[in-house]
Amino acid sequence: MNLPNRLTVLRMVITPIFLAVFLAEAIPNHFLWGLLIYGVGCFTDFLDGKIARKQNIVTVFGQFADPVADKMLTTSALLALMQLGLCSIWIILVVLVREFAVTSMRLIASAQGIVIPANIWGKLKTVTQMVFTLVFLLCAHLRDCAIIPETFNLPLVSNIALGITAVLAVLSGIIYIKDAAKVIDINAK
Repeated sequence: MNLPNRLTVLRMVITPIFLAVFLAEAIPNHFLWGLLIYGVGCFTDFLDGKIARKQNIVTVFGQFADPVADKMLTTSALLALMQLGLCSIWIILVVLVREFAVTSMRLIASAQGIVIPANIWGKLKTVTQMVFTLVFLLCAHLRDCAIIPETFNLPLVSNIALGITAVLAVLSGIIYIKDAAKVIDINAK
């Protein structure tokens, strides 16, 4: 297994560790530790793609597993934020519906011998979601430390920002499905 694929697998392993630590109130500074673990996961996403492109070692495994690892990490973070009242369930639903739709198209294409890699819009959605999530995971820590006052409407701000990622998810999903429909046969047996 090459290094980019190992980093992808590491991101998958990091995901439940992040969620467990972030939500474990018995661990001192659990929000901060969770934020750091999530940050490492995000960095592996950046690093695996960069190494794969630079060394020209893009694999079918990487093309499929990398987006799945991203979805695992980003969805777990949205669930953590929802647990804290910082992310609406509707945002998560929109993001998940997009993810299932795009994954379904990729599976149909794969069954027809076609590999459809992530497009720039999907990458933009993922980066935006990761950045906003990092910000609000940090805000959870700062609120826990009383640096952000309780009077500041953090749930409203986080839901607006994460709502932007939901809009990008819909936009990128529509573009992805439209592009995928050009190369696959949805009536194939």
